[in-house]
Parts: sequence; structure tokens; C-alpha cells
Amino acid sequence: MRERILAALLPGNLPVFFRATARLGLAALLTGFGFAATAQTIKVGEYASLTGSEASFGQMSHHGTEMAIEEINAHGGVLGRKLELLTEDDQSKAGQSKTCAEKLIARDNVVALLGEVASGRSLEAAPICQKFKIPMISPSSTNPKVTQTGNYIFRVCFIDSFQAKVIAKFALDSLKLKNVAVLMDVGQAYSAGLAEFFKPAFTEGGGKIAIEKNYPSGGTDFRAQLTAIKAVNPDGIFVPGYYTEAGLICRQAKELGINVPIFGGDGWESAKLVEIGGDAVDGAFFSTHFSPKQKTPAVQSFSRKFLEKYGVDPDAMAALGYDSAMLLADAIKRAGTTDGAKLREALATTRDFPGITGNITIDKERNATKAAVFLQVKNGKFELYQTVNP
Repeated sequence: MRERILAALLPGNLPVFFRATARLGLAALLTGFGFAATAQTIKVGEYASLTGSEASFGQMSHHGTEMAIEEINAHGGVLGRKLELLTEDDQSKAGQSKTCAEKLIARDNVVALLGEVASGRSLEAAPICQKFKIPMISPSSTNPKVTQTGNYIFRVCFIDSFQAKVIAKFALDSLKLKNVAVLMDVGQAYSAGLAEFFKPAFTEGGGKIAIEKNYPSGGTDFRAQLTAIKAVNPDGIFVPGYYTEAGLICRQAKELGINVPIFGGDGWESAKLVEIGGDAVDGAFFSTHFSPKQKTPAVQSFSRKFLEKYGVDPDAMAALGYDSAMLLADAIKRAGTTDGAKLREALATTRDFPGITGNITIDKERNATKAAVFLQVKNGKFELYQTVNP
């Protein structure tokens, strides 16, 4: 605005010396009237499931991202500029993430995108980011295919192949299970990927897959699948899905008299799991990326500040959202620019970054190498059970 006003007020035929002198005088005058120059913000895009079936995930991830941006700006921003977070709600709907990414890139000119929580929706947006060479960092999409989209796509979470192997080892060694049923969501890339990697890891470790059953995304009645599972008498049930269906599955399993351990992955982690499943989820286990019960100073400080700001304890989605924004800010600082190619290179060379969810190293496939934790539901609370390093 200030530059346009100066251009309009200065005649184009003035000699260079007089034009420069007049420009300085007018600039000083405009500053006195409140037209002081301000550094342009660095626009960062975020697309998240703020409403819809996975809103609990998206809202917590957004809170973590928002808190990180506010902290970065409170300390002066990056490269002398404040970060401006522009958020689009994909409503947890298939197809919307692509639209959100296109808007943020074409309309808002963001330098990078943060998102999504769900692997399926990240897979929709990733090709858009790759096409326009805009770095994208997913907080918690664990399906390996996400970063395989291209060299501009990153994540701050571990991937399903690692998580599934850890879950299989946990089932065998900690839960002492030998004959497990698998009940998966056929409509979610996350669920399918986790099941795909779990099965060989479990059988190679000496276990047996008693039966495999599927259910549709958004399903509410799982009694037919659970009845078939009960008939083969497994000693555990692996449910690699999201919290809404997992809570209902636990509830209906209890109603059918199925009394074996039920366990899942990080898709379970939401307060909604207990709200939906009630006491039927008590005793269940799931793997995830973080627990506010971890005793490190960084985790305790983050958890305290998050609770003060939002009135609830942070979960893994919140911590991963926070880490994704902090990792991006660190890469912009190291790159010394917001240029897409140089920012991509800085992200790719991230080593031992001190995240809330653990020290993060980005490997050659642009995935994060880090530890996993297991939580158990006890009296409606998520209690830290075990930490597993890569």
C-alpha cells in the first residue's frame, strides 16, 4: 500500500536526484501518518478435518499447530518475519483435501502445507503439492504411500510398516497372544496398510491369524463380523481403524461376550474412543507417538502449556501438529529462504530435531525415525504402558 501511494504521488518526469529526495521526504511523511513499512508474513497452509468423522483428530492437530505458530511468532518469527497460518477444513470428506490444497497454493500463495492427519486425505493433497513443488509435512499420516508420492512430501510420524511390526511384537511378547483375529476398515488406506504389515510380522514371530474380517468406513453395526470372529475363538483381536468404529467394536464385542484383549494403532487415540465405547474399551491397548505422562522436561512443559491454553491434556495428534510446524520453522531458518526447492532440501536434511514426540531424523524416504509408545485404557484414561525405540 505504502509503495503504491508513493508511486501515485511522485511525477514520473522528475530528475533522478530530485525524485529520490522527494521519495525520502514523502516516505517520512507517510510513516508519520501510520504507513510504516512492515515485514511481509510467511504464509503457511494447513488442511485438517476440523469437522466430520475425524474431527477429534483434526482439531487436536490444529491446536498443536496453532500453538507452535504462536510461540514461533512470540519469539520473533523466522527470518525476521511472522508466520501466518491459513487453515482449510476438509470436513473429513473424501476429495476435499485436494480442493483445500489447491486453494491454499493457488489463491493464498503458501510456502508449505501442514496436513493431513488421515493417510487417505494426505494422499489426495500430496500430488498437488508435488506438482507445484510446495513442501508438505503430514503430522500423522502413517501409510508409506504418502511420502512415496514425491520428494516434496514429508511426515513427522513413524510409518505403518514400523508401527505394525511394533504392534505385532507387543502382541506376542507383552500380551502373550498366539492366535489373533484381524478386523479392518477396507475404505481407509491407514487401516489397510497397518493390517498389511501386521500380518506377516505377527506370523513370522510365531503367531497365527485366526480370521480376517472387513468393515466399511462409517459402519455402525459390526455384530456379524464379531460373531464370525467369536466362532474361531481367538485370544486377541487387532482392529487397525479409527476411534469411532473402534469404540463401537469394543462395545459390541462386550455385548457378544467376547472377552479377549482388543488392540489397535494410533488411529484409536481420541477422548471420543472412551465416550463411544464406554467401559467396554477399558483394558484395551493401542500404539501411538506420545503420552503427556512421559517425564521428559519438554513433554511436561508442552503438556502444561497446552492444558492451560485449551483446557484439555494434549494427545499425540496435538503433539505431532506442534512438531510439524516447529520442524517447518527450523527448515525455513536453515534454508535462509522460503524458496520451495531450498526449503525442500532443508527438510530432507533434518537430523535429530528435538521434537515433543521424540528426536526426529528425516530418512531418505522423507519419513521420521523415532520411538513408539503403547497406552492402555484404564478407568477411562489413557495410561502410559510401554515405550519402544526403533
